[in-house]
Amino acid sequence: MGSIGRYIFRTTFGAFLVICASVTALMWITQALRDIDLMTNQGQSIFVFMGLTGLIIPLLLQIIAPIALMIAVSHVLNKLGNDSELIVMNAAGMPPRILFRPFLAAAIVVSLLVALISAYVSPWGLRELRLWATQVRADLISNVIQPGRFIKLAERLTLHIRERQPNGQLLGILIDDQRNAKERLTILAERGNIVRSQGSAFLILENGSVQRHETAQRDPALVLFDSYGFDLSWLTNGATAVKYSSRERYLWELFDPDRSDETFADQPQQVRAELHERLTAPLYPLAFVILTYAYLGAPRTTRQSRTMSLLGAVGAVGALRGLGFVGMIAGVNTPIALLLPYIALIAGSVLGYVAISRGVIIEPPSWMTSFISTLTERLAQRTGVAARQAP
Repeated sequence: MGSIGRYIFRTTFGAFLVICASVTALMWITQALRDIDLMTNQGQSIFVFMGLTGLIIPLLLQIIAPIALMIAVSHVLNKLGNDSELIVMNAAGMPPRILFRPFLAAAIVVSLLVALISAYVSPWGLRELRLWATQVRADLISNVIQPGRFIKLAERLTLHIRERQPNGQLLGILIDDQRNAKERLTILAERGNIVRSQGSAFLILENGSVQRHETAQRDPALVLFDSYGFDLSWLTNGATAVKYSSRERYLWELFDPDRSDETFADQPQQVRAELHERLTAPLYPLAFVILTYAYLGAPRTTRQSRTMSLLGAVGAVGALRGLGFVGMIAGVNTPIALLLPYIALIAGSVLGYVAISRGVIIEPPSWMTSFISTLTERLAQRTGVAARQAP
């Protein structure tokens, strides 16, 4: 790779890093806002919030990286075309297939990165996310609940405490339990302590009352107690027995899953579809770069032609990725559909490379170009008339 190739590789890879980081950060923010209740409702620190939500970044990178590379290649080729550098290099005797090499090198680097993420990093992040979330949930009572706030432990289960002593004892406890549709349980107690034993946890309440109101009854039943145990084991059971989904499995586990494993026994179709999704993930950066370069790599003299080719490249890449999603979704119930992403990737890559090697200029039909030009002119005229008539 000569100096021109190294320049193109650096420019492409630098643009890819900027685009990938920007889009990933935007997507991460939208995902993180869904878990903002970790700080607002559950009282977690900003570090726990950042750690939990940050573990989903590898999964986002796996999806965003091929698209970011396609945008980076389009940007570099557009820049070379607008500055007439493509025309100059072509006139100097550099055919499109030679200029394609630095872009292919960038695609190989991104493909290796995606392969590493899909095989190990993304499943590791999802596993850590599940374990960490389980631990946060398990420590909700003893470490997180803040005095004076109503905390929702689960759907239709609310806890409130008036004060927490330095030794961990809770004072002024209110529990509103509506999980059972047939009755509502309200517990009041002066004091309470968390007791753990053999993987189970109980909230031992002292000096209080239990008000049980059955749906079919008019009046509630009130029982006073000196000591009452409220079971919290359901909060901690998840920390001792974690059941991983197919997306949380490493690649080698998908190749030969244990037939006695509950996840494989319950979801063999999902495991098979996830395996093929992981295998095809590193192929998308290569296919995207080949298709993008096939549309934009040839030298052109008109800006309108490059714009139409850019739209064609976006459409081809979008169709290829859409076929991949359709194949994986349909392949859960119809195994033959799992061949669709492979066929689309191979066909798109082969046709694109043939066009590159032969220097074919891929352009839309003349009637389409004329139609778009006419439509653009009419819109511009109407916009100008509306602007002049505005007060």
